[in-house]
Amino acid sequence: MPSPQQPIGSGFRAASTAAEVIKGIDLSGKTAIVTGGHSGLGLETTRALRSAGATVVVPVRSPDRARDMLAGIDGVEIEQLDLMDPASIDAFADKFLATGRALHILVNNAGIQNVPLTRDARGCEAQFATNHLGHFQLTTRLWPALRQAGGARVVTVSAWAHNLSPVVFDDPNFERREYDGWLGYGQSKTANILFAVGVDQRGEADNIRGFSLHPGLIIGTNLSPWTTPEYLRTNDLIDEHGNRVIDPESGRKTAEQGASTTVWCATAPQLDGMGGVYCENNEISPLLTSHDDSIDVMTGRVETAVGVMSYAVDPQLADRLWKLSEELTNSKIQ
Repeated sequence: MPSPQQPIGSGFRAASTAAEVIKGIDLSGKTAIVTGGHSGLGLETTRALRSAGATVVVPVRSPDRARDMLAGIDGVEIEQLDLMDPASIDAFADKFLATGRALHILVNNAGIQNVPLTRDARGCEAQFATNHLGHFQLTTRLWPALRQAGGARVVTVSAWAHNLSPVVFDDPNFERREYDGWLGYGQSKTANILFAVGVDQRGEADNIRGFSLHPGLIIGTNLSPWTTPEYLRTNDLIDEHGNRVIDPESGRKTAEQGASTTVWCATAPQLDGMGGVYCENNEISPLLTSHDDSIDVMTGRVETAVGVMSYAVDPQLADRLWKLSEELTNSKIQ
């Protein structure tokens, strides 16, 4: 069976913004949830979806802070959610399901990057827990609302950093191997892509389609407070004066440009009837067959590569991850 990772000629570019991608699309009467939708890429995603008429629910750890950052955007509902806390996820999902609303778009956007070794209450490594397991539990708990939509998309923000590591099924939580923050991040981003494949496998019959994406290299998103100025300069993300370098063709984007691929995956009519694919630059990415050795964030030099590693879109690995995630979260589709 041929890989679905085939570009379709979207007509958009790496420099396209979320506003350009959503122009002409009407989301009136539809409901979207955007985790971390109050800052950075999430804020631009919220802004775009709301501009097209969607009601947007933004679940965050700090509602008061989110209210300040979302001031001026009407039609946004702010709720409490901590992706590291299973009880918080269940409480949010129960509250949303109790409204009886259908969920048309779920954007799993929130994430952390290259953090010191931390574990959740279940003993799961923080990046795997936040970036993947929390969103896995959230999505499965919200499945009845996604099914009710009669056509829904689950969009999970991944990254080119999936090149750094597959999911290490024998030790996903670094219990028997030395911890490295970048390897943990890379593993979680691979999990995001495999999760989108798994969503699509299980949701296609109900027209619930899964997508994942790389937004680009965007600084100033609060993703990782541990990223140093030296790292940013080494990778041409800031210049010698500390100003951001914007070069969309090399992946160095503004937040408005970075959010465009999220919004494209969530709304583009071109993707109707499709799913289970990884996207970047507002296009389905080609399949890579070998590791790109130019990508090595651990030694300080990053060159972006267009494409997705085959281990990240392998249906059998997606199924294996789904079963592991069910075990770790005690959450299944209802």
